Amino acid sequence: MTMKSIARMARNRRVMAAAAVLAVLATSACSQSGNASGSNSGAAAGGNGKAKIFVIGGKSDDPFWSKVKRGVDDAGKVVQAQGGSVTFLGPQNYDNLGPDAAKLIESALSQGATAVIAPDWVPDAEDAALKHVTDQKIPLIIYNAGGLQAADKAGAINYVGSEEYTAGSAGGKYLGQHSVKHSLCVNTLPGSTNTEDRCRGIADGIKANGGTSTELPLPSSQFGNQTAVAQAIKAAVLKDPSIDSVVTIATSDAGSAVSAVQQANLTGKVKPATFDMDTATLNNIKNGTVLFAIDQQPYMQGYLSVSMANSYASYGLNLPQRPILTGPAIIDSQNVNQVLAGDQAGVR
Repeated sequence: MTMKSIARMARNRRVMAAAAVLAVLATSACSQSGNASGSNSGAAAGGNGKAKIFVIGGKSDDPFWSKVKRGVDDAGKVVQAQGGSVTFLGPQNYDNLGPDAAKLIESALSQGATAVIAPDWVPDAEDAALKHVTDQKIPLIIYNAGGLQAADKAGAINYVGSEEYTAGSAGGKYLGQHSVKHSLCVNTLPGSTNTEDRCRGIADGIKANGGTSTELPLPSSQFGNQTAVAQAIKAAVLKDPSIDSVVTIATSDAGSAVSAVQQANLTGKVKPATFDMDTATLNNIKNGTVLFAIDQQPYMQGYLSVSMANSYASYGLNLPQRPILTGPAIIDSQNVNQVLAGDQAGVR
């Protein structure tokens, strides 16, 4: 079988999977309008099976968000087959993340959205725009960042994603149980609730297991800048020889941590780890260069959010489960081969 045939079969399986999820939602969902807290009053905004869904996400060249978008696109095939549409909107950079996200939410409304899916990265900047969505009786799903608390505050139907503090705590616990005494949590998006919660969770998790953690905040303009981040990490680990692990808040910076440790001649002494993952990170886990990655399944965040928004906006169908959690899961040397298979398929 040719690689082209394999790729075609994989695409067909993803489309069939999207249709299957939608069918489950349609047959087993609770057809109540609004959420469990009663904060969303509305009936379906579309009501004719032709939803106009807008998804707010990250940069198009961000490896994490490319997987989210793949999930969005796969679920979107079902929406398009029903005569609806799915539009993905993202910022050009992360320098002004909250205000830029708020503008994208307002843009979705101005373009006639019948459902909006958005992260609540920076509540102070975004909450007014999110509330503007639900005030207009337009279904809203919070995903990726903010948690159920943000969803309830905005009057959203649900939250889809990982609970970042819980994920960080799991990572901190893992570090403590693997003899790490002092971790450095490198935050290249300071001020964003999800990354702050990640580092806070790392600190509390390792503390409960006999260790400590320090946060290294760096300007958001350095997010994904391998040279700048590597130099900052290198300086930190050389200045403080008690640091024996470096945790990055995204795979965009994971390679920088590996490079910094190598440049500082501390390979084996300082153990890199990261939130999220990509092919390079998984291979580094397999060869022992990286200790672990914390997976939140970005593909499923996009895929499930669009499927749920379509079901609700088109037919008023809703699920009683709140929140819908897609993580966390620790990926280490014990399960990395299975995850690599999913990565090769483009869904992990």
